[in-house]
Amino acid sequence: MFLAANHARLVDDLDAPHRDDPPDPARVWAMQMALRVEKTAPPERAALLVAAARSVVLLCLDERSAPGGPWAEAMDAWCDARIRKIARRARGAQWVGAQQVWGVTAESDGQAARAFVPTMVGEVDPRVRKLQIEGTDVEGGLPAEPDDDADTGLTLWVNPTLDMTVGKTAAQVGHAAMLGVALLDVGETQAWFQRGCPLAVCEPSVHRWQELVAQERQSGAVAVRDAGFTEIAPGSMTVVATREGYQRP
Repeated sequence: MFLAANHARLVDDLDAPHRDDPPDPARVWAMQMALRVEKTAPPERAALLVAAARSVVLLCLDERSAPGGPWAEAMDAWCDARIRKIARRARGAQWVGAQQVWGVTAESDGQAARAFVPTMVGEVDPRVRKLQIEGTDVEGGLPAEPDDDADTGLTLWVNPTLDMTVGKTAAQVGHAAMLGVALLDVGETQAWFQRGCPLAVCEPSVHRWQELVAQERQSGAVAVRDAGFTEIAPGSMTVVATREGYQRP
């Protein structure tokens, strides 16, 4: 059962110590992500972040990522190291070409993102490497709460006190979606995966954020703490993931 193996990998990742980085930066493992940002039709921020988070978790739960699959070795190496993601901008022919590189594309309300199978930084496919890292920011805000009738397995709450670009936020919500799988048992994960891993990305009030932080790892909540390589201070809590049906304290 491939879902059980993939679920176990993500649950183990929550508390497992990670290997230190190799001396050679080119041998650092990272998951590249492409956010579709067309010049003539800029994406909407909230939907783009939902697509980004879904693309990451759909790749992690994909049958090809399970033991014996073509992506398994890369996924094991990446999860055993520090979890790094690098978000890039893609448009036009570059976006089309990127679809040929191993990975999973997800959409949300007409917006799209693709997560690629992790590689060492020095071995990134040229079709991905040429995508720009700068210029991923887009307009728009995030809802304070998920829709009451939304079909979500997880809600990803972005820290309202941090100033992060869309690219940085995409990496953080992608990590939160991975960690959020630990809030679900295997059967729940199976059902969620079959529905396409629906989720919500929200920006709560500061008061609500403080409530979520207080409930970390309790009542169905888990948090992402950033290593601080870019944009924000090391140890910053960037996103809290909660499961469907989470009750406020």
